Amino acid sequence: MRLIKTPPSAKLYLHVKPVRLLTSLKAGPKYATILSKEIDCTYSHTVKLLDQFKRFGLVEFEKKGRIKIVTLTSLGEDLAHAFEGVMMRLNKLK
Repeated sequence: MRLIKTPPSAKLYLHVKPVRLLTSLKAGPKYATILSKEIDCTYSHTVKLLDQFKRFGLVEFEKKGRIKIVTLTSLGEDLAHAFEGVMMRLNKLK
């Protein structure tokens, strides 16, 4: 029997904080500090997640002075929309 390996990106999205972070960006570009407060996560963990998102091509950073503004790519928007739908369906299971 052949085992199917789980891709690294799948491991990332099976956790609540990364999903909340991605769906939080649907509202528009934001700073990492604001995102960390919205998802109730430390700033350092938020930046770590955003760096992983960038490697997967889900977000882009735009530097304005000392601050980076985070925006979703089209792939990131599609995935955030899909996760939002899944979360709404899961909430109905209660």
